[in-house]
Amino acid sequence: MAFDTYLLTLMTFIPALGALAILGLRALEPVVNRSHTRMTPVAYRWVAIISAALPLIFSVRLFSRNFWQGVGGFDPTGGVQFVHRFVWIKEFNIEYFMGVDGISVSMVILTALISFIAVLASGSIKKKQVGYYSLFLLLETGMMGTFCALDMFLFYVFWEVMLLPMYFLIGIWGGPRKEYAAIKFFLYTLAGSVLMLLAIIALYYVSRPMAGISLALVDGTPTEHTFNLLKLAELGQAGLFAGAAPILGFAFTKVIFIGLFIGFAIKVPMFPFHTWLPDAHVEAPTPISVILAGVLLKMGTYGMLRFNWSILPDATKWAAYGVAVFGTINVVYAAFVCMAQKDLKKLIAYSSVSHMGFVLLGMAACTPQAISGAVFQMWGHGIVSPMLFLIAGVIYERAHTRDIEGFGGLASFMPEYAGLTGFAFFASLGLPGLVGFVGEAMVFIGSWGAPAPMGTGYRTLVAISALSVVITAAYYLWTMQRMFLGRFNEKWKDLHNSLTLTERLTLYPLAVLILYFGIYPMPIFELINPALHLLARIVVGTPSA
Repeated sequence: MAFDTYLLTLMTFIPALGALAILGLRALEPVVNRSHTRMTPVAYRWVAIISAALPLIFSVRLFSRNFWQGVGGFDPTGGVQFVHRFVWIKEFNIEYFMGVDGISVSMVILTALISFIAVLASGSIKKKQVGYYSLFLLLETGMMGTFCALDMFLFYVFWEVMLLPMYFLIGIWGGPRKEYAAIKFFLYTLAGSVLMLLAIIALYYVSRPMAGISLALVDGTPTEHTFNLLKLAELGQAGLFAGAAPILGFAFTKVIFIGLFIGFAIKVPMFPFHTWLPDAHVEAPTPISVILAGVLLKMGTYGMLRFNWSILPDATKWAAYGVAVFGTINVVYAAFVCMAQKDLKKLIAYSSVSHMGFVLLGMAACTPQAISGAVFQMWGHGIVSPMLFLIAGVIYERAHTRDIEGFGGLASFMPEYAGLTGFAFFASLGLPGLVGFVGEAMVFIGSWGAPAPMGTGYRTLVAISALSVVITAAYYLWTMQRMFLGRFNEKWKDLHNSLTLTERLTLYPLAVLILYFGIYPMPIFELINPALHLLARIVVGTPSA
């Protein structure tokens, strides 16, 4: 269908058009006011809601093509679908190349879903709404484009588009230390972006046609170098980059792998690059925390799969054990840090660091089960963590504090809120039947059978990570006890104790998805498995650098 060709482009740029529409309405406001019909902030909010709802509606097509209509579907060899491609800047062989495969499709759907939820949750934003909603929609365009872009240059453009909106959304609408948190986020991300850019330029200039691999543009023009991620993956898997000239005496693939990996690890965030995240989460308004945890963290691990694992399989095999070590540190260290937190939002932020460690562990194992479990963990965490931050926002809007020890006995006063909080906590700690369990279980099962050279050492890392689940349960249950059990603190007797309609509209859909995909995860696995299993076989079958 012709519509399928433009689907990803529409999903990417409709939010940007919505941002322009909001700015246009703001420019027309003096004219409207003279006609005695005052423009209300509700108008800007509705434009934002519609602009975020349309990509979510279109994302249903990514499922329906495979399951509901029974035609087409995702290529069982892991091929790219919904392609929109044309030459953009011919002088540098840059293309506008959009498409999805099993590596990215679940993240595109997640971005559309969480962006819509976050817009609904933005009703608490009362100041400078024109700027807030415009920047938010521009941020969604950057996120969506990052997951859809299959040209390195285009990918980098979208990656950078995300940076400024997020900086201002934290720095203007955040908490008391918002400037510090925004600048820290900006500097960390920018430093990673510089390393990425250098690695991208190096890959571009080292790329060249090989026997059986043409680098021609979509219009048939032959080229000597390419930004095409699929062609670069072909070249990397054929061994071109493994034979490239060393950089400062070190193997080319190892140097490029490290540059890309650090750039993406900052976004994950991986220890020791994680310190920007708790500050950003604590100071960001609730909807922006939802986006940070639900989508932005996944861009780091997605970038590793799309660049490091696909283009540099030999260096990936060389670095796999080190990645697993850092993943284990993430899991264990952040879990223990959670035990010491008194701020509910900071506890949830550090729990995100811990859970992304499971993703790194599964990716490093590179067995079909582990790598599928890692991407499913990205999906599961992408719907559980937004629910947790929305829950933190509910109590903060009422009490203006997130001090865990300042509450007590809330279960008797706010039973609905307590029930939803317990549900989200149990999903995050990996209770069977909820979405958090599936990804973690697949990672553990797949990683235990990791091939050489992992061996016994890798199994030790898996065992340590698995035991840390007990710590996860401990800090969540301790938080439940302090906030919801025991004697009710009469200080909070005047709080509004029932959820608002908006709060229910954001929390309950996420709860339904957490339960549904916890019981029946196959719709996601059917989408991601072909490409991920192929990628795992490629990495394992490649000689290490």
